[in-house]
Amino acid sequence: MKKPLIELKDVSFQYEYTQALKNISLRVNEGDFLALIGQNGSGKSTLLKLILGLLKPMSGEIKLFGEQASHFKHREWIGYVSQKSNAFNSGFPATVEEVVKSGLSQKVGLFKRYPKDADILVKSALKDVGMDKFLKRNIGQLSGGQQQRVFIARALVSDPKLLILDEPTVGIDRENVQAFYDMLAHLNKHHNMTMILVTHDVDTVSDRVSHVACLNQSIHFHGYKNDFDTISEEQIASWNGHSVRKIH
Repeated sequence: MKKPLIELKDVSFQYEYTQALKNISLRVNEGDFLALIGQNGSGKSTLLKLILGLLKPMSGEIKLFGEQASHFKHREWIGYVSQKSNAFNSGFPATVEEVVKSGLSQKVGLFKRYPKDADILVKSALKDVGMDKFLKRNIGQLSGGQQQRVFIARALVSDPKLLILDEPTVGIDRENVQAFYDMLAHLNKHHNMTMILVTHDVDTVSDRVSHVACLNQSIHFHGYKNDFDTISEEQIASWNGHSVRKIH
């Protein structure tokens, strides 16, 4: 039986007088590839912050790897990749190698030396995302899709057990999006990497994911991708408050 890595039970959160999340129950098991979908303002960012320990729930329970979130000490087990276009200055003077190696700081600490096998770990992580040939390239010389692959390698270099990607295709030209998702599917299937892919666009839910969760303050659906495919566009529109289009 697969181990649960994330468990939320009746979790609620609000900002002053604004309800962000209401009675969220969600479970992510080892090996899952979950697409978390919802429109802007649906609570996706708040949910991520709760999982990452940046916020505390006002009610309900969160467990990470079987432990209460408040007592969880191994934050390096969770890799996080933010929206590149909002989080990175492409003019920053650093090589691909340096960017990826900086991901080891969470594992070893800010003021400790990198492990002796750091170079091997960096090259292995870059190989996993198909960027090992760009080791010495300046990060600013890469395309948006290539930069996102480097940031994923940065998250992978510390050997996390769970990878969370927050709308990772922002800034990637559309023709390269499918190749990017193919790379994520490879990590999930061949490296047994558990993933949560966060997106506001239901169109990105492809055959590459195993599970889908629809969020709009509450969880309206959480289950297998094949079951999600049987739901009508009208039903999904009622959850989101606007029309949607499902693409397979």
